[in-house]
Amino acid sequence: MNLVIIAIDKMKNNAPERALIDTYIRQCGWNINIIELQANKALTGIARQKAEAELLLKHIPDGAKVIVLDEKGKTLSSKEFAGQLIAWQDSSVRNVALLIGGADGHTDEVRKRADLILSFGKMTLPHLLMRAVLCEQLYRAYTIFIGHPYHRD
Repeated sequence: MNLVIIAIDKMKNNAPERALIDTYIRQCGWNINIIELQANKALTGIARQKAEAELLLKHIPDGAKVIVLDEKGKTLSSKEFAGQLIAWQDSSVRNVALLIGGADGHTDEVRKRADLILSFGKMTLPHLLMRAVLCEQLYRAYTIFIGHPYHRD
């Protein structure tokens, strides 16, 4: 299965989160790619949010299942999250897109495109750190799938 994280804002090559992300991507048996997008920085508020939505939606692979990371989403345990990914894989889903919006969040248009709106809790996390947390959870889901002892109940 191919997983693509489509995120607003670009990460610097020397960002401390980069090492974590690279480690989890390298260890995961699923193919994970990250697409970083940048909307016009001169835009603000709703105009910027709409521009970011357009960019995110444009980069979703054809036929992909879409997970939107949003504070208004559903909270799942790691095993439940893994179960959803595994169910999609078992039903021959080839691509899953995971969308991380900008600081102002997602538009309703993006949420409507989602097969799953996922929240990692009520706390606000920096966008770059969220990428690292997401990559760790994808790796954890993969280890649950293959029965590796990384995840403990």
